[in-house]
Amino acid sequence: MSSIKLEKDWLDILQPEFEQPYMKALKQFLQEQKDAGKTIYPKGADIFNAMNMTRLQNVKVVIIGQDPYHGPGQAHGLSFSVPKDVRLPPSLQNIYKEIEAEYGYKMPRTGDLTGWAEQGVLLLNATLTVEAANAGSHQKRGWEEFTDAIIRAVNERCEHVVFMLWGSYAQKKGAHIDRKKHHVLQSVHPSPLSAHRGFLGNGHFKAANDYLEAKGRVPIDWQKI
Repeated sequence: MSSIKLEKDWLDILQPEFEQPYMKALKQFLQEQKDAGKTIYPKGADIFNAMNMTRLQNVKVVIIGQDPYHGPGQAHGLSFSVPKDVRLPPSLQNIYKEIEAEYGYKMPRTGDLTGWAEQGVLLLNATLTVEAANAGSHQKRGWEEFTDAIIRAVNERCEHVVFMLWGSYAQKKGAHIDRKKHHVLQSVHPSPLSAHRGFLGNGHFKAANDYLEAKGRVPIDWQKI
């Protein structure tokens, strides 16, 4: 991770985390995985994309995922997002279905959510790397502590942010968010296994924009990706 560049606003706040024992152990683990010839997603330059594309001072919405995608060409450092020309993952298809139901327009068929990130949507996975074809393989190696620090920074340093917590994992991750200062939206996960039990029809995308507008913030154009 020594070659990774992290946007200055974030680095100024997160620098102490890189000196913590957990982060040094994580760096060693990743090096050992690389030395063993294992393929790790996303590529090194993309690991911190969520922060590099969404500066701390610009955060309006936080969408918390769990792991990066573990298939070839899928992960690029933004939760739920895939690069252009990559087939839409099932959870993202359901996210698009919900936006289409709320707003009445058809979403683009690309799954690259960079346009959201550039508008202030922090697309943060709890774990920032994964071994190819091995879901959850880099959990409990230190990333969770690091991404907790990111959520803490948003909670403490930003005003009027919408946190979308989909599924029990994200809800636990966001348990300490100050709900008097920010707006928390919760539902089941958009995965096909659970989406029909409360994700589809949750109204989160309009609710987020209604809140942002009520607080004098520019809403998110969800169709701009």
